[in-house]
Amino acid sequence: MSKQLPSTTEPLAAEWDVIVLGGGAAGLAAATYAALDGARTVLIERSQYVGGSSALSAGTVWIPNTRHADTGDNEDTPERAAAFLDAAVGNRAPKAMRDAFLAAGPEAVRRLEDETVVRFRARPFHPDYLYELEGSISGGRALEAQPFDGGTLGRALRKLRPPIPEFTLLGGMMVDRDDIGHLMNLTKSGTSFRHVVRMLAGYAVDRLRHGRGARLVMGNALIGRLMRAALDAGVTVVTEAEVADIAGDAVSRRVILRRGGREEALSASGGVILASGGFARHPERRAAFLPDPLPEYSPAAPGNTGALHDIALRLGARYGEGAEQPVFWAPVSRRERRDGSMAVFPHFVLDRSKPGIISVGRDGRRFVNESLSYHQFVAAMYAANRDGSTIPAFEITDAEGLRKYGLGMVHPGGRGLVPFLADGYLVRADSLGELAGMLEIDAAGLTETVARMNGFAQTGEDTDFQRGTTVYQRANGDPKHGPNPTLGPIRTPPFYAIRLWPGDIGSAIGLVTDTDAQVLDGEGEPIGGLYACGNDMHSVMGGVYPAPGINLGPAIAFAYLAARHAAGRRQ
Repeated sequence: MSKQLPSTTEPLAAEWDVIVLGGGAAGLAAATYAALDGARTVLIERSQYVGGSSALSAGTVWIPNTRHADTGDNEDTPERAAAFLDAAVGNRAPKAMRDAFLAAGPEAVRRLEDETVVRFRARPFHPDYLYELEGSISGGRALEAQPFDGGTLGRALRKLRPPIPEFTLLGGMMVDRDDIGHLMNLTKSGTSFRHVVRMLAGYAVDRLRHGRGARLVMGNALIGRLMRAALDAGVTVVTEAEVADIAGDAVSRRVILRRGGREEALSASGGVILASGGFARHPERRAAFLPDPLPEYSPAAPGNTGALHDIALRLGARYGEGAEQPVFWAPVSRRERRDGSMAVFPHFVLDRSKPGIISVGRDGRRFVNESLSYHQFVAAMYAANRDGSTIPAFEITDAEGLRKYGLGMVHPGGRGLVPFLADGYLVRADSLGELAGMLEIDAAGLTETVARMNGFAQTGEDTDFQRGTTVYQRANGDPKHGPNPTLGPIRTPPFYAIRLWPGDIGSAIGLVTDTDAQVLDGEGEPIGGLYACGNDMHSVMGGVYPAPGINLGPAIAFAYLAARHAAGRRQ
């Protein structure tokens, strides 16, 4: 394995069949597929870690009609999945690209599972976000990587991007939704108690042996499995290497690297696959594509600089048009860590949709159905924003809501609040009027909003925003709460609030490609030997977020298509 994880002092071979630029899920998948097809493959990652934003995510992969598809109440067909995407995306992205994704996705999953250590599972209940649309289903399309023992990576584990600290326990112990359930039942179930004890013991051993948690779940599990698959297939993985230029022609592409204080030139007879994560950190692209006010912080990985886009555009590439949103969104709360870095916490499903929690603007009034997807939530923040009226927004609950569900980085239970209150992340007051004053929002508006929500909690019907009216929305509530699992009263002091800001979690606008992931020029012709997948490729979803995992699903499917085409061109 040492030759596949070269140090910065070891020179690389000059000639390759396929060069993959970027080490997230798309890049690792593309490199694995190319190597499985017999191509001599090298993966180049700019940062010190592989994994990109994929390693920080839930790791959900949305691909309909795989071998894991639910055949019960959620019987799926290619026609049903296509109808769903047609209704969700429409003409915001080419139908031919969606069709290519739906056709290639199941084969991409089958090949990974048959030929590598990658293993997926489908949650029996994980609904499409836009459940109101024709063709939606409540399970079987969203896959997740099975937990993985990162210790089997050996020293390569050190190159895997750690998870967001605020999503872990005890300074690095990863947990998934199953673990959270066991933690909540720790004192009520012998099975849960034993599960938690095994987790804690394993984490203690891993810290001593590896310096970090090695039981990988969610995005870390996906990346850990893909890294193991790439190494097993013979891929050479290089980190801390910056691409200075891409040159050559369709016959042989050249990549100029800056690495270890020197330049190296690598050639690829099959092609170069761009998988660098999109333009998210490119200041000029952000200013050009994103709305005002520009998000100040993002929970995405820092390596998505968009530098490869500058090179691709010089080679004749172009950006896609027509996307509903330029990026995929999530509301975030933020808090400075002890080391001075900024913790950026994405509010996906843990709190916004829970009963007794609401979001309001500066006027103290709701502006959105809080149980919509995180992407739609931020789109609503921007649509309603007038002179800062909903950016930031304010997420508000009472003592009972905080105890049951937590609020952002504040865990359920209602304990350990002092540091969050001391630095202002969490605001507490004995009355709604006092809370409004501390937040500098309209007290009368907030009082009236809470009174209306308390009425909705009794009837189970939100006549203002229809919260909790679809299967997806109700899934993110509290199944033990009725009559509507997303609606609950706010009446038990003290009252609490945190601020929510827009956060971008991935680029929707990207380089235009064909159905083989070949980058196209202004005339619609392939730029020979140049491919793009993941967020470097213009999203097949057209800036719409119809279901969980719609970034990673197409990323893996088009990584498969790009690698197959590039490996087929090698000489």
